[in-house]
Amino acid sequence: MERRKFLQIPIAAVPAFLASRVFGQATLSPLPLKVKFPVVVSTWDSGITANNAAWPLLEKKGTALDAVEAAGRASEEEPSCCVGLRAWPDRDGRVTLDASIMDGDGGCGSVSFLERIKHPVSVARKVMETTPHVLLSGEGAQMFAVANGFPLEDGKLSPDAEKEWKKWLEKSQYKPVINIENRNVSELKNPPANAGGSDIAPPYRFDDGSFNHDTMATAALDSSGKLAGMVTTSGMAFKMRGRVGDSPIIGAGMFVDNEAGAAVSSGVGEEVIRICGTHTVVEQMRAGRSPEQACREAVRRIVKRDAAKAKQMQVGFLALSIKGEIGAFAIQKGFTYAVTNSEWPKGKVFEAKSYF
Repeated sequence: MERRKFLQIPIAAVPAFLASRVFGQATLSPLPLKVKFPVVVSTWDSGITANNAAWPLLEKKGTALDAVEAAGRASEEEPSCCVGLRAWPDRDGRVTLDASIMDGDGGCGSVSFLERIKHPVSVARKVMETTPHVLLSGEGAQMFAVANGFPLEDGKLSPDAEKEWKKWLEKSQYKPVINIENRNVSELKNPPANAGGSDIAPPYRFDDGSFNHDTMATAALDSSGKLAGMVTTSGMAFKMRGRVGDSPIIGAGMFVDNEAGAAVSSGVGEEVIRICGTHTVVEQMRAGRSPEQACREAVRRIVKRDAAKAKQMQVGFLALSIKGEIGAFAIQKGFTYAVTNSEWPKGKVFEAKSYF
């Protein structure tokens, strides 16, 4: 396009124009899903568990920060979410947890490589509110947690986790699988009698030998128009000892800004870190793109960097704008997210659009 004609485009139309040039007119996102707030959104079908804990607080005009912490704690306690101490361990047989929390005014706290503490999301909030730091890790994070009244758990693996870790040791094959969080129990090897429906219960081995892992991420917009977000995870099952993903890194696994919006992610954390994924999403919303368009741009950057590699993995972004617009986009099909507000008080699950 000629420079003269470009300069004649109204300023407000520039973001949409640029999006059409990047993605092609036929693939532009539709109008954003705009909902009544307060509202809470979480990654995956199991985000309903997180939302169910957050919504009662939001419904009573509670803060977004309190709501997302409650969402994280519920996920850490729920066996089917597999993000807490019941999760599968690293390759040395130890469960290490990562979490972060952030409000829309720039307050943030994180913990990584944390062992034997049940609620890392609450420890992350304590880091945010009582220290001059943002991220505490490993032994130091554990010492901080204990000093602030968090009980030190026994550290033993759950029976299921220990069983699967020993099976994994037979071949020591590290094989994350696309959308493992939402795999149907019909695919399970020797599924338990109570594992009905489409949601999977505590981690089970699938027939292809893959393993289950989860990242639970939540963003909320409260009745006062303030945003907050959190991420909590046990990371990739059978990861290298010391591995930390995107979840506790502000601007990678989660970012929040009351001037623009909030974004969270799930999937292969290393790829999210490489593009500062959620910060990218929020900055795209600040520039005028809808949440879905913003998430799509972040995905495009991952795919552009290595398309062949991207075809073999999943990353999904979920965004909530300061206006109450919701959108998501993923590399592969199957990335879902849950929305809860006065219109859907019991939560409603949506599937994101995808690049492939």
